[in-house]
Amino acid sequence: MTSSTEGRERPDTASEPAAAGGTDGPAVVLVGPPGAGKSSVGAVLAARLGTTVRDTDEDIEKAAGKPIPDIFYDDGEPAFRALERAAVRAALAEHPGVLALGGGAVMDPGTRELLAAHRVVFLDVEMADAVKRVGLDAPRPLLAVNPRQQWRTLMEQRRPHYTEVARATVTTAGRTPDEVAELVLAALESHPA
Repeated sequence: MTSSTEGRERPDTASEPAAAGGTDGPAVVLVGPPGAGKSSVGAVLAARLGTTVRDTDEDIEKAAGKPIPDIFYDDGEPAFRALERAAVRAALAEHPGVLALGGGAVMDPGTRELLAAHRVVFLDVEMADAVKRVGLDAPRPLLAVNPRQQWRTLMEQRRPHYTEVARATVTTAGRTPDEVAELVLAALESHPA
């Protein structure tokens, strides 16, 4: 993508407030693949909005009492996805701040339906930047074998869902978390409903 931001209004969503606090659900929900910067950008956004950040991957680990790779290996991907659906549903209902979703959460049709009522921003990243940020040798179960090819395959499957749920897309290539956060805030102002 060559543009710094790209977004679109979704006519099927109700008008929502522009700031955290007093809202139904999160101030903003960040979606995107591993290495997009959801956690780091989420922290910057939370500080700027005067709120907190919540990561559904952390919620899943707390609920399961073990790291995500262990859930995949011990219990299987279906068990992980069930925990993920529950974590996303709870966070959307309970958390008023910035919410970062795990990279695969958008693959669930029920989750996509829930996200339609929220201010969602897709943090888009190219593989080269994702590698720099997290490395593809990190303990990520779906990237365990041939990580670069797996990342490409995941993005081919997930990109349509990221764009479906997002009110705006912000590219993160070569940008700091502060720069991305600024673009997220500008995109939300440009596409408030």
